[in-house]
Amino acid sequence: MSERQFIKVSVEERVALVTIDHAPVNALNQATLTELAAVVAEVIADPEVKAVVVTGAGQIAFVAGADIGEFSSLAGPEQAQAISKQVQGLFNQIADAPKPFIAAINGVALGGGLELAMACHLRIAGDRVKLGQPEINLGIIPGWGGTQRLARLVGQAKAIELILTGDSISAQEAFRLNLVNKVVPGGEVLKTARDLARKIAQKGGLAARAALAAIQGGYEQPLATGLALEARQFAQIAVSEDAREGVSAFLQKRQPDFKDR
Repeated sequence: MSERQFIKVSVEERVALVTIDHAPVNALNQATLTELAAVVAEVIADPEVKAVVVTGAGQIAFVAGADIGEFSSLAGPEQAQAISKQVQGLFNQIADAPKPFIAAINGVALGGGLELAMACHLRIAGDRVKLGQPEINLGIIPGWGGTQRLARLVGQAKAIELILTGDSISAQEAFRLNLVNKVVPGGEVLKTARDLARKIAQKGGLAARAALAAIQGGYEQPLATGLALEARQFAQIAVSEDAREGVSAFLQKRQPDFKDR
């Protein structure tokens, strides 16, 4: 993978580590977003990558938000809407990815940073981090998915409260609200996220892809529609080489050797 200025990527044990490195607080300016989009496309397309961890460089911030300085140069509502749709599209790529993205929230995750974390499938937070959508304090609203994903994760009433007050919450409160999956000591965030990613990467890639497709595709649908989607996904992998290997390994009391086919 090519070298970039603001996004660092490494792959180990079939897990890609994507680090946003834009000092001092890893703000998402246009250049960083452009690099992130390219990296997201690369790790999704890479057959050697089975899980992705996204984190921020340093201990201050996961991502403190968008680069506020760029807002002052917006030419008008058309440009603002175009940028909103551009970043929503990038975050949708993450949310719809056929392999899991795990946010390792090692510092504050505010505004666009929380929106990025919410686009990931799983979130691990340090015990001292703060999370929130403070855009209203600038006279704007979340524009990269925050009004939609936050409500789906924590419920409409709590999302309205957080967005209209601009208040931040602790990692512990985020866990209580199901906004994050785990809270761990700050120094253990990346290790915990990578351990989780490696555990998932040891499973069959076909099954992980089918599970994500069924869960994500059926979540907003009526139960009957979701069940039909699940049945289609199950049918596609039930007779795969991985499925045969998994059953054989279980019967032979050994670890399976999945080939992702």
